[in-house]
Amino acid sequence: MALKKEPEKHVNHERWLVSYADFITLLFAVFVVLYAMGQSDKKKVEEVMQSIQASFGMANAGANASKINVLTSKSINIMPAIKPELSIVPAGKTGRGQGKTRAEEKDFRQIKASLEAYLVKQGAQNKVSLNITRRGLVVSLKEAGFFDSGQAHIKPEAYDLINTIAEAMTQYNNPLRVEGHTDNVPISNSQFPSNWELSTARAVNGLKYLIKHFDVDPNKISATGYAEFRPIADNATAEGRAKNRRVDLVMLSTEGERGEP
Repeated sequence: MALKKEPEKHVNHERWLVSYADFITLLFAVFVVLYAMGQSDKKKVEEVMQSIQASFGMANAGANASKINVLTSKSINIMPAIKPELSIVPAGKTGRGQGKTRAEEKDFRQIKASLEAYLVKQGAQNKVSLNITRRGLVVSLKEAGFFDSGQAHIKPEAYDLINTIAEAMTQYNNPLRVEGHTDNVPISNSQFPSNWELSTARAVNGLKYLIKHFDVDPNKISATGYAEFRPIADNATAEGRAKNRRVDLVMLSTEGERGEP
């Protein structure tokens, strides 16, 4: 007996509607989630914007908080140069040098690195040398850059340089020593009968300059002259004598202070 042939199934041309409906449903769900996320974060975003704007002084809180203020070129100030402004400290001021911390070896290294970079920038690296010793930070001001030959007054053109050096050293409360040195060439005139007087006068003038213009405790600073008796180079050569003619600014370490009178 022959099998009965089943009738051909009618092709459903509307099956795509099922997939399309699923796609639309998923798309709707995505937009609902995105909308919900946007609404929940809106308040937080506004709070963050207000906080940032208040920190930078861009806008006042409230209705204007959401407005973004653009910084113009007129609002931007150039960073101050390393050179400090010279301001005379009143001689009768009490409590000078108070509230400062004491510099340690790491601070000496930072000051030395900063000043060396400044000297290179100013092309003055041949006028000043810096060393860290057991006594502390030693800044040597060479005669050629700061004094006329045979004179004890600081040259006016050296003020900017010495101001920067002094500003870096006087931000701490370490004791300071101003020490004058000469070469072994004798000097004898009505003002300076010997190298003792010349070296001491230069040191004293340096001390008076620091006390007058910077916040220095007079109880922690002193001046002395060593004439030609503490050379750092051989006086037999012109180059060596030039190195020996100097004024040293010494920022004493704890160990260095113990060795001082």
